[in-house]
Amino acid sequence: MKKMEEYVRAIPDFPEPGIIFRDVTSVLQDPDGLKLAIDSMIGLLDGVECDVIAGTESRGFMFGVPIAYQLGKGFIPVRKKGKLPCETISTSYDLEYGSAEIEMHKDAIKPGQKVVLVDDLIATGGTLAASIELIEKLGGEVVKVILLMELAGLKGRDKLSGYEVASVITYEGN
Repeated sequence: MKKMEEYVRAIPDFPEPGIIFRDVTSVLQDPDGLKLAIDSMIGLLDGVECDVIAGTESRGFMFGVPIAYQLGKGFIPVRKKGKLPCETISTSYDLEYGSAEIEMHKDAIKPGQKVVLVDDLIATGGTLAASIELIEKLGGEVVKVILLMELAGLKGRDKLSGYEVASVITYEGN
């Protein structure tokens, strides 16, 4: 079987010159790659007790839902502003060019619930830090953040200091 890194397609100079884009769609479309990704991410949770899995829109959904299913847990979506139908809480965060806002249903997390946060990638860490803020506003405790990939050169972990963060693949650059 191939290593996880072999399923991730690298696209040079996208979205701009000098950037190597790590494409997760090549993992998702390959049955062996998808299975290895999910199994590897679940492996990062060995010994971790949680009540629920939360995932960020949209690729955090793609990995978070099968992880929740496999572990027999519920799944909580963290969505872009305006996408959830019931009462929500929201927070905004900075992007490379501008800002964004995410939200969760106000009743998604019960006080004291232990939450694992899932996404495909950590770059600058803004989305994950904002997601943690929402989970904690609702009284949840983030017990671990798991990712398929990490771009270590962008120092996203710095925004998540104090939280346990683990990734299947770490790329040293951006």
